[in-house]
Formats: sequence, C-alpha cells, structure tokens
Amino acid sequence: MPTSINQRIAAELGADEPQVAAAVTLLDEGATVPFIARYRKEATGGLDDAQLRALEERLRYLRELEQRRTSILESLRTQGKLDEELEARIVQAESKARLEDIYLPYKPKRRTKAQSAREAGLEPLADLLLHEPERDPQTTAADFVAPEENIADATAALGGARAILVERCTEDADLIGELRERMWHQGRLVSQVREGQQDDGAKFSDYFDFGEAFTSLPAHRVLALFRGEKEGVLTLTLEPEPEGTPAADADGRSGYEVAIAEHLGVRDLGRSADRWLRETVRWAWRTRVFARLDLDLRMRLWQLAEDSGVEVFAANVRDVLLAAPAGNRATMGLDPGLRTGVKVAVVDATGKVVTTDTVHPHAPQQQWEEALRTLGRLAQQHNVELVAVGNGTASRETDRLVGALIGRRPELGLRKTMVSEAGASVYSASAYASRELPDMDVSLRGAVSIARRLQDPLAELVKIDPKSIGVGQYQHDLSETKLSRALDRVVEDCVNAVGVDANTASVPLLTRVSGIGAALAQSIVDHRDANGPFRSRKTLADVARLGPKAFEQCAGFLRIREGDDPLDASSVHPESYPVVRRILETTGRDVGSLIGDSATLRSLSPGDFVDGTFGIPTITDILAELEKPGRDPRPSFAMAAFREGVEEIQDLQRGMLLEGSVTNVAAFGAFVDVGVHQDGLVHVSMMARGYVGDPRDVVKPGDIVRVVVLDVDTQRKRISLSMRPTDLEEPESARTDGGSAGGAKRRGDRKGSRTDRKESGPAEPTGAMADALRRAGLDSGGN
Repeated sequence: MPTSINQRIAAELGADEPQVAAAVTLLDEGATVPFIARYRKEATGGLDDAQLRALEERLRYLRELEQRRTSILESLRTQGKLDEELEARIVQAESKARLEDIYLPYKPKRRTKAQSAREAGLEPLADLLLHEPERDPQTTAADFVAPEENIADATAALGGARAILVERCTEDADLIGELRERMWHQGRLVSQVREGQQDDGAKFSDYFDFGEAFTSLPAHRVLALFRGEKEGVLTLTLEPEPEGTPAADADGRSGYEVAIAEHLGVRDLGRSADRWLRETVRWAWRTRVFARLDLDLRMRLWQLAEDSGVEVFAANVRDVLLAAPAGNRATMGLDPGLRTGVKVAVVDATGKVVTTDTVHPHAPQQQWEEALRTLGRLAQQHNVELVAVGNGTASRETDRLVGALIGRRPELGLRKTMVSEAGASVYSASAYASRELPDMDVSLRGAVSIARRLQDPLAELVKIDPKSIGVGQYQHDLSETKLSRALDRVVEDCVNAVGVDANTASVPLLTRVSGIGAALAQSIVDHRDANGPFRSRKTLADVARLGPKAFEQCAGFLRIREGDDPLDASSVHPESYPVVRRILETTGRDVGSLIGDSATLRSLSPGDFVDGTFGIPTITDILAELEKPGRDPRPSFAMAAFREGVEEIQDLQRGMLLEGSVTNVAAFGAFVDVGVHQDGLVHVSMMARGYVGDPRDVVKPGDIVRVVVLDVDTQRKRISLSMRPTDLEEPESARTDGGSAGGAKRRGDRKGSRTDRKESGPAEPTGAMADALRRAGLDSGGN
C-alpha cells in the first residue's frame, strides 16, 4: 500500500504521524505557522517553527505531486494505455522527476521519426534485429520496404528501426534514472571563455578555464557559471566522466554506452546484426540520451543552486529584520549626497517626523561650517540622541561631518552609526510612502527611512519588498515565485516572533501579523484613527471584518501597552487568560505584582495548572512570559566604530586591526563593511580558530566584528580580512611586517585549488584564499 502524504512527512521530519496530521489540519483550516508553533503545541506535539515550515513546504510539493499523478493517470486512461503494471509504477513514483520519466513515452508530443517508423510498420524489424541478432540487417530489412509508406529501400527501413530503438532508450524511465545518477556522481561541469570575451567578461575570469565535479560545486559557483553563460561570456559543457577516464571496453565505448547495451541486451558476439546494434547504441547515447541527461542535470544543478541561493537570502533577510533596534530615541537620519546635498530628517522617539532639511557640506558647495551649525541646531532643538548615516555615496565624508559635530558639541551627547540604505529609494518612491509622508519631497523620505531603520529595523523594512533589502546571492537570477514565497515566510516569522504594538504599527507591519491581511490591517488603522488607541485586546473585535477566526490568529501577537489589562502587553494569548487567573488564585497575587516576580513564578509547577485544554508546553510558556512579559528576541543595540583616517580603500594597509559590520553572509564567507565604500571578505577559512562548515554559525548580517586586513587589491577593489583569534591577537607591527598575512598565504598554498591559475605578483594571495577573493569580487556584486 502506498505511503500517505502524512506518513512520508512524518518519516522525513522524524515526527509521529498524529503530530503531522494535526499540523496539516490546522494549516488547512487557515492557521499560520507562527500561530501553530506558539499556541498549538499540544496539538502538534511541540513541532517548532522550523519543522512546521519544512512540513508546509513538503506538503505543498507532495500535494502537487499527487495532482500531477492524478492528471497523468487520467491522460493514460483516455489514451487507453493504462494497464495494471503501468498504474502501479505511477502510483509508486516518489518524485516529480520519476513520475515524468515514466510518463514520457505516453506524453503527447510532436511527431517524431520513431513515431513515423512505427506507423510504417517498422517496429517488428527493430524487435527482430534486437532479439535475433544472427539475422542479416540488410536482408531482413528488405522485407519491410514499402514505398507507399516512404520506406524506399532497406537502408531507409534500418534507419526507421534504429530511430525506434533510440527512442526506447531515451524514454526508458529505469535506464534514464540509472544513467542520470551515474552521470551526477561521475560527471563535471566545464567552462571556457568565448572568443573575444576575455576583456568584457573579466569578472568571470575565474571560470575562463574551469572544471569541477557536479557533486562538489557550491551553489554560488553554479550561479556564477550560469550567469556567465547567460551573458555570453562562458561556454558551459557537461562532461559525463572525469577527464582521462579510460574506455569501458576494448572497442572504446564509454561506461554509458556499455550500460545502454546491457539494458537492451546487446552483446557483440560477431553475429550479423551485432555491429548494427552496437552502432545503434552509440547513436542513442551520442544523439539522444546524453542530450537528455545534459538537460536534466543542468536543471538539477540550477535547482539545487537556486534553492541554496533562496535559503541564503532568506536567512540573511531574517538576520537583517531581527537586527538590534536602537529603540525609542530621537534620531537624525542623514541621506548622504555630494552635488545634491545631504538630506536631513529628524524623527522623535516614536518615529514621527519633526523636521527635515538639506545641507551642502561637500563639493561643489563646500558649506561645511554652515552644515555643522544646522545639524547642531536641529540636534539641540529636538533632543537628538542618535545620528544614522546612510552608507551610500559620500557616506564616509558625511560620517566625518557628524564626527566633527560630536567633537565640537560634546554637550549634545550624540552617537553616530552607519545604516544600510538598501531599498530606501524603493520605499521613497512607493505608494505607501506617498500616503505616509504625503507632503514630503521624495528625496527627503529616504532620510526618514534611514532614521527609522536605526530605531526599529523590522518595523521600517517591512514597508518594502524584502527582495530590495539586497543581502542575497544572484537574487535576480532566482525564481521570482520561489524567492517571494520564502521571503514572505521569513518576514511573517520575524514579525510574529517580535510582536506588534497594535496602537502604533503601520499597515505594512500589521499586514504581516498572523491572520491579518492588507485589507484587515487597513481596517485596524482606520478604526484606531477614528476611535483612538485600543485599550484592550477585546476591543480588537470591534474592528470591521475582524471576526473570531482572525482574532484567534492575531490576538497573541498584537500588544496593547499601558492598556486595561497588563496581560494584553504580553504574548499570552487571550484564550489562555483563564489559566493565568488560576495561577493568580493559587499565589494570592494580582497580575500586576506577579508579572516579573521570577522567584514566585519559578516555584510553580506547570503540571498543577494542566486541564483538558492546556497542557504543560503552553503553561510553561505562560510562566516564562509572565516572568519577562513582551520580551524582545532581538539582540541589544551596538554600533561599529570605524577607524579614524581610514575612509578609502587606499587607506587600508596589511595588518590593520579594524572594527566593522557584517553586511552579507555567503556560503564561502562573510562580507564586512569597514568604512571604505567596499566590503571586505572574511573567507570561511579565516573566520575562527578551527574548521567552520557554515559561516552563519559564526556571524550574521548586522554583527559587529573585529578584523585584520590580510591583503588589499585597490585596482580590483578587493579586500581580504581575517577574524581568526591568532591574527587578531598578534601585535600590529608583526601583522604589518607580513607575519599573519604571510601565514595565511602559506595556509592557502597548502590547501590548493581546483582551478589552474597563472602566476601573479608577490602581493597576490594564492590557493584557497585567492580563489575566494576572486569569487568575492563577482559574488559580492551578484545581487
């Protein structure tokens, strides 16, 4: 009996089938993953959000598989070709690829030479020669000559018979499946530069003469290779066997030809038809089977790389959204510019815009002193605590301006930091920004967004398409549907993990709350504007179209701060308030005094409050939430301090110890902004004392890190950095003299690389580090 969808998912997740069945039922009823993960632990046996996301994605795939299976079975019934054996094979197919392999011979398609040969009555000829190879091909084929069927002579008949056998090979699901896996494990991808593209395609120079096994190709390299092919710089070839693989037999046949011959039962014993059959096998491999495998494995490589790219992008977006918020502090946002000036926006502690301006401290106006006076006046007038400087053009010059202000006006107590501008222009020109800041010039909206990003990255970044955040690998090459689905899930998870203030949240932020869509989010804001702040979660039910189901999904994630019930500011769901009341009765306390009382709360046993609805998991969560109500899962706010006097890549020197902010994490390492307009690369081999399998185990976007400069290539704008403790602890004089960097180079030399390279100058790193640096120049710009 075929395994059910729930059984398959349970086996893959390592969970029990009832857990999966409960989760599937909840999802089908419209519950969101954040809601199920937090408030339905008893039903799912405690499946966490990561397991539920995997379950949700697998459920979608398997249901699509079942729909396709049903469609194929119906097509075969209509064709009158479905028998018990074929139906069994289709029912047992466990992947879309296997299903399509089985269906291919029966799939309606354009007229082929083999189909014409069958209609001309040549299939018996093919079978005779295959099963009775002692027959002479020419003599046997003469009996099938039929001018009325365009079979003019024996040669034409043999051509038709060969076409039939070749198509059988190409459409044999078992044979193709076996050869596909063989080629996947034995083959490699080879690239060559196209004639005349050496200069224009210089960014792909790593791949001008390159080859690597399919199974060892990392995702970012596959994406780079396919982009190089797409841009007309590279020619990609799939080689079925490693270079130099000897022939499988004395006739010089490859292992693939031998496998096809064995599958067909073809053996060269010197019989009359053996040579013709051997040539047919070779023809099948070289003209049809290899072409199909080439297409299949290209798609497989691409899908694996695409999935990895989406995963990396989603993980980085999660880290950016959950970056540490500066909190409720008056903030000045500066959107740097040269000719057009520096746009200034001051927002109060709640993010409300209180003033805007434009200063021109840089060339060509050079109004430095006037800019300092203006910024100082605005900071003093509005009690500004933080200054957020956008990291675009003229960012370091503007950062220096703010540094001068801090030095000149220490009484203001200002602190400055650099903030990513990614997507700020998208927000500025958006329809939402027009509604939110209707009377403000588009150029000033960017400064507002920069200031608010520092106060609360999550609340501000949800206003733009997550793809605009710009922390992916080759994101524009990825499937729009797949990427959007993954990023939407990440944003939903982040928003609900943090929780949302129902009285201050914007429409885009509310839209991401469990159970709330765009229309309902607008209704909540309209109700809030018309009736004033919500005083309790109960009053959410007064919002138009917010029914019981939506309330169940969203209530636990919406916070009512300083409302009528202290519990409304926590993540305790209203449905669980009766449990809290029982806890209060047991302790003899009121909710206001019990909240935050760790000693009392930790002395309670969750099992004492279990009933028919709420089990130990939920009650444990309630007690933890009462101890630290409304706790924010995001880290504490910190700022990187860029080194004074280091503003351009030319200012960097080997051995320098710097502080920077991680901007992006890829499979091969992390990119760090050290304040010189060009991110440096910390290769994975330079991230820790020991082996690092995944760079994300060490750092995430937004992290503040200390790094050492290993190498600088000003011409190609490539910076090699290290985070290894041994490098950081070494005296700077020793690093500058080449001790650490030289050691890194020697380590790279020992590791080696798969790609042949030309000799280069003495300052050029070699081995694994050089490989990574060359990729970094391409990959870091691959967004």
